[in-house]
Amino acid sequence: MSLTRQSMTDEQRKSVALEYLKAFDNAGVTSDGGSILELFATDAQVYFPKWGVATGRDQIGKLFGDVGGTLKSITHHFAEFNWIFSGSDFVVCEGTSHGEHRDGPWRAGVPEWAAGRWCDVFEIRDWQIQRCFIYLDPDYAGQDTKRYPWLTGVAG
Repeated sequence: MSLTRQSMTDEQRKSVALEYLKAFDNAGVTSDGGSILELFATDAQVYFPKWGVATGRDQIGKLFGDVGGTLKSITHHFAEFNWIFSGSDFVVCEGTSHGEHRDGPWRAGVPEWAAGRWCDVFEIRDWQIQRCFIYLDPDYAGQDTKRYPWLTGVAG
């Protein structure tokens, strides 16, 4: 038996990434009512700052539960996304968001140094996310200012 790989276009990979981001805004539920975890290959990897790398759907579910448990809401600003396509299985999406963390609200650009800007690097093959490394400031409410001298005394 040979392995088969379904060829995907950049736009098709983008559609999978968009489905993932929209599911995040919808408490982990996809547009067809499924779980966000179904968008991932069974052995996929996800990285989130201050959490680490989760491998496989069970660990990814734990990561999303841990991080999602700190969020009351999140809204991605889809109209402002920047997409970078590699011509291979990789897609990069840079964007902004706003929402409410258990420690308080956030909005990209308010203040300019605070959370809300992010970049996700996806590897998408066979209509599934194989890898998603998330790069952002996990201090959504902007409370970690004492460790950064340039923020000392700066109002949020």
